[in-house]
This record gives sequence, structure tokens and C-alpha cells, in this order.
Amino acid sequence: MRIEAGFEIDFLPVGENSKHGDAISIRYGYPENYKIIVIDGGTKTSGKALVEHIQLYYNTNFVDYVINTHPDSDHATGLKVILEELEVGELWMHLPWTHSQTIRDLFKDGRMTDNSLEQRIKGSLSAVYALYELAEEKGVPIYEPFEGTNIGVFTVMSPNRDWYLNELLPAFKHMPEIKEEKISSFIESMQEISKRIANKIIEFIEENWDVETLKNDVKTSERNESSVILHSHLNGLGILLTGDSGIQALSKAADYAESLGIDFKNCRFIQVPHHGSRHNVSPDVLDRIIGSKVSQNEEAKKSAYASVSKGADDYPRRSVANAFKRRGVNVFATKGRTKTYSVNMPEREGWHAAEPLPFYSEVEK
Repeated sequence: MRIEAGFEIDFLPVGENSKHGDAISIRYGYPENYKIIVIDGGTKTSGKALVEHIQLYYNTNFVDYVINTHPDSDHATGLKVILEELEVGELWMHLPWTHSQTIRDLFKDGRMTDNSLEQRIKGSLSAVYALYELAEEKGVPIYEPFEGTNIGVFTVMSPNRDWYLNELLPAFKHMPEIKEEKISSFIESMQEISKRIANKIIEFIEENWDVETLKNDVKTSERNESSVILHSHLNGLGILLTGDSGIQALSKAADYAESLGIDFKNCRFIQVPHHGSRHNVSPDVLDRIIGSKVSQNEEAKKSAYASVSKGADDYPRRSVANAFKRRGVNVFATKGRTKTYSVNMPEREGWHAAEPLPFYSEVEK
């Protein structure tokens, strides 16, 4: 009897209340020859949970590929636990401090040296630098994931190397002032966050299938936009993993996909960017990567998973969940529980099908 290949994607819970993060593990291939990928590790607690999950459900202590999508601590910290407690084949992460010589001339301070800039970057990105140091100590090969590189069966769709070096990295938080007299989108987005924090009372407005309140002119930080976006076909199904990317990265990834003859709208599994924030997706970009709106009575044929912390009732944002639903996608949120998506894999005793989020008649104003 011919044995079919299979895969399973597990989204483990990270954090509580407003402290979100990503911790994702994937097993794919054939029995006796599975490959394991870990994409982000969340916190130290979720990193330990990932180790236990891999040992229990994947029955192994070896991870073929570990990927850090971007340098936020709620994505990188748990990966140290993976490297400490499991054997790792390859680590994929950006190494911003190694590019100080390339980007130094972009800043106003002419007295700055390559070394001083390198040390500044290391200090501001301590979580990922600690991960790098541990990998070096353990002799784990380290590679940078830029557009076009392959990590197992996944292809990196974004960021493009030049975009990362010339626009994203120089605008990271705690970097020196850049020469251009402009406020970076990071600062703008932080100002917007401050406004939202100042007004903690959530107001709601009505929304229906035909009325979408999600905006097109939204921004997220450059660090989020630097997130590694991954695409693959597993068992004939398109998979799109987005990290904390925003509309710039998603649009550039779609451009690159089109150049390869890939249509993201054919993907059956999508990661909801940045835990379902309204500042990372727009109607236009969702039309492009998921598809146009469908009839309200049409059965959803796609699935989207959002990493959302336990007790975070306001995430994913209702307007974001509704936008996915309008385009024929069922949305699932972790909210303190592991969610899995699998094809041709052994059933797990005691596991049950998850319920998708509903369509909301009221969304956040």
C-alpha cells in the first residue's frame, strides 16, 4: 500500500492578556522521514512548551530548521530553549549587527564607527543576539532568510535583502537618526499606539457582510515589516506564514510570488499577521493575498490561524476576523490553547476540532 505524505502545523499559545507572541512547529513528510520546523518560540515558557510538544507528538529531539522571523523578544526568546534542549540542524535569522558597515552612511552622526554601530545594534536587539551567540557556541549553522532562499520545503517571499538593508533596518527602534528629514513609520505607528493606550475604552460600530470598516492606509513598524514571510505547497495545498508583517511586506511578497508564477489566493492555510492587528492588513492587500469577497452563504474553504494570548478578548480585532471571513476564510485563535491544522497525519487522542470565530455584527471603532 502506498504511503501518502502528510503535514501538521501547530500554533502553541504564548503569553497572557496583551502580551502576544508566536510559537509555531511544523512536521511534514513521510513516516520515518519527517522534517521538523520551528518558526518563532515566543517566551521562555512557550519555548519549553514547544520542546515538550515536539518530544511528545513528533517523537523526536531533533529539529531540522529553526526560524526567527524578526527580532522582537516575544518571537525570539523561546527559541533559546529550543537550542538548549533539542538538537538543531540549521538556524535561520537576520543578523543586523553584521551589516553595520553597509548601513552606517545612512545616519547623520558622522563620528559613528562600524564597531560602535554594531555594538549599538547588539544592545538594542539583545534577545536575538543572545540566540545568535548560543547557536555559535553550539556549532549550529546560521543563515539569513532573504527573498528567494529555501528553508526545507518553504521559500522566503520577503524581505528582499536590499529593502531590508536600505529602508527597514536603519529605521529600527533605537537606531541613530537617519539623514532624511522625516519621521519613520515606526515613530508614527508608536504615536498611534500611544493614542490607543490613552483611550482604553473600546467603542464599537456596526458592520455587516457588505460593509467593511478595515482601512487601507495603515502602517506597522519596520521591525514588523522585516518579518520573514514563508510560502510552500504541502500535499498540494498552499501555505502562507506571515509573522508580524504589514501591508508593505505582504504586497512585496505578493509581487515576488507573481514573478514566480505563484498566486497567494490559492493558499488554503494562512497565518493572520501580527495576532490580528488592524495595522497590518487592509482590504486591498487581503483581496490580493486571499481573494475577493464571497457570498455570505458560501462555505469557507480556507483556514487562518492567529496567535493570540490567553485572556485577550480584543484580539484578533473583530474587523480583521470579519475581513478574513468575507473572503471565504475560517479564522481560529489560540487564546491559551494549541491549535493544529493537519493533512494525512495520525490523529491525536483527546484532540477535537476547533470552532472558528464567528462573524461579528459589531467591531472596534
